Amino acid sequence: MDEKTTKKNLLCFPVGTVGRDMVYSLVTNYLLTFILFAVGPTAPQLAAITGIMIAMRVFDALNDPIMGNIVDRTRTKWGKFKPWLVIGILSTSIVVYLMFNTSLRGWSFVWLFGICYFLYSITYTMHDISYWGMIPSLGTDPNTRDKFTSRTNLFAGIGGTLLTILLPVLTAGGSALGGSAITAYGYIALAIAISAPLFLAITIFGVQEDRSYEKEEVPPISFKKIIKTITGNDQLLWISLIFLLQQIGNGVTLGGLGSTYIYFEFGYSGGLYSTFSTIGMVATAFLMVFYPMISKRINRKPLMKIMMIAAVVGYIMMFISGMALPHGSMAKFWIITIGFMIANFGQYGFYLIMMISILNTVEYNEYKTGSRDDAIIASIRPFFTKLASAIVVGLTSLSYVIFRVTDYTKQISNYESQAAAKEITDEAKATLIDNVIQSAQSGQVTGLLVLLVVVPFIFMFASYILYKKHYKLDEAEFDRICAELEARKSA
Repeated sequence: MDEKTTKKNLLCFPVGTVGRDMVYSLVTNYLLTFILFAVGPTAPQLAAITGIMIAMRVFDALNDPIMGNIVDRTRTKWGKFKPWLVIGILSTSIVVYLMFNTSLRGWSFVWLFGICYFLYSITYTMHDISYWGMIPSLGTDPNTRDKFTSRTNLFAGIGGTLLTILLPVLTAGGSALGGSAITAYGYIALAIAISAPLFLAITIFGVQEDRSYEKEEVPPISFKKIIKTITGNDQLLWISLIFLLQQIGNGVTLGGLGSTYIYFEFGYSGGLYSTFSTIGMVATAFLMVFYPMISKRINRKPLMKIMMIAAVVGYIMMFISGMALPHGSMAKFWIITIGFMIANFGQYGFYLIMMISILNTVEYNEYKTGSRDDAIIASIRPFFTKLASAIVVGLTSLSYVIFRVTDYTKQISNYESQAAAKEITDEAKATLIDNVIQSAQSGQVTGLLVLLVVVPFIFMFASYILYKKHYKLDEAEFDRICAELEARKSA
């Protein structure tokens, strides 16, 4: 692929994911918060919703390799990726709008949620697999691939961070759009449903991929092929397990527990959680920009050690300040926030290394079997991301039951409903919710803090040990494999 086309791709491909990742962040990080604080399910209803989310995310994860196989055998005049980008993003936008704009409550909401979440798990997979599966067709040079990966993660981070900054401010406390969380989430879902297809259109119309795959025989849709590709690649198997563990730990804080802890510890103010999550993402933004330069100077395994140390420092700061400083003090808030930023620096460094490590198994697969199977291998990342998110949902909901969080969120959602119906003023709502928050026991709040710190550390440390011991495709080995593949093609 010529330099001019590569430069254009480096611009148009990453921008397209901004809206997609706003959708992903809304559903993955805030759906459970929306349900708790706006819908207000009872404990049995929350259990049913949790069961649906876990089942659908597991189904979604299992569906990823199948979708990867479907993409691999797609042949159209627009290529094999772009048709699924169009179909997937338009249908996802419709489903997300419906999920956050409903007046149903109780078991009626549970039924609607089950239908919408099932459809979402199918539609999002369509464009997610085809989007990430396109990267190996945009460049095989390691430096170029690093640029695509880091830039794409930069723009993905822009989308997710923009939502993280704005959503808490616009949905909780006195600044909620329309005076209540219920109305605010509906407006935000509408805005995202419109913007996501517009951003992805930049990729669809602006990117040109290598379509040499059209010369190859169309692979059949085969479960055997999917299983053989995954199980026949030992490095893919190891990095899949490692990535799963890292994603579980990484997803705990922003998957619902973080916002709940901040609200219960410091008050029901969206501005505080927005500050916490935004500052926490500052280090992430740094890595998004500078990771290609860092990776040229520091190999992946030594870099992981640095990231592990940073995360340990951050988690220690969060734990000690959370346990030692007075309840609700701003000094505690800022130390916990800075600690989260440092810990998140380590976690996101791990994530970028994992991304590259998964993609590099494409050449390893070609080296061993003669077949790249890039879409199937690319489906592994979202497969385990979704599987991890299912586990995170289970852990989060279990913690809510153990610490009786729903006893308080049910009351808060009732006040939100009354405010949306104009039965009480915004000032009265704020006072009533503040009284509910203050009635939470210190042991419950402390329990949430421990989960925020201990669970991410355990999973991150496990992923570090396994990567160091079992992942063999370091820089030297990958270069050797690429050279061998070039020699085979020349011969």
